[in-house]
Amino acid sequence: MTTTATMRALDPTTGAIRVEDVYDTDIDDLWEACTTPERLARWIAHVSGDLRVGGTVEMTFTSSWSGQARIEACDAPSHLVVASRSDAGEETRIEAWLTTEGDRTRLVVEERGLPLAELHVHGAGWQAHLEDLGHSLDLDGPAHPEGWSATRPAPAWERRWTELSPAYAPVDAP
Repeated sequence: MTTTATMRALDPTTGAIRVEDVYDTDIDDLWEACTTPERLARWIAHVSGDLRVGGTVEMTFTSSWSGQARIEACDAPSHLVVASRSDAGEETRIEAWLTTEGDRTRLVVEERGLPLAELHVHGAGWQAHLEDLGHSLDLDGPAHPEGWSATRPAPAWERRWTELSPAYAPVDAP
């Protein structure tokens, strides 16, 4: 696995993070890992609620971010769009695309509408999340058996996020 991430401005105040990786599993298995509550809880978030297009779900990520989201599109097994609000109150969209590459599957995740000043924080976070997905698939189980909550991130996720953060930090102009 080689997770790659890019950051870009969308306008003067908001931006997007795009991460992707290729996983050693078929598209149906990866779709389940990205859309079913039991599988999501193995690597990224506790999710509950109305799991259909137009439905609202409650999420608590391994990063400790917690909130509501609305499912805007769900085209199994290749495309998912979820809308929520950033900590700053701006609407964000998380969009995922899955494509088959031989006997493997590529996952591309893009989160749009993030405050520009926070892109680096989210870039490191999304890379850690996709690495956790790979770890969970390899284990066929939870990447964070120690758990997490809305007040405490998963310890291994937080360690990896801390390691990755310098690579995503903004570079000061000379």
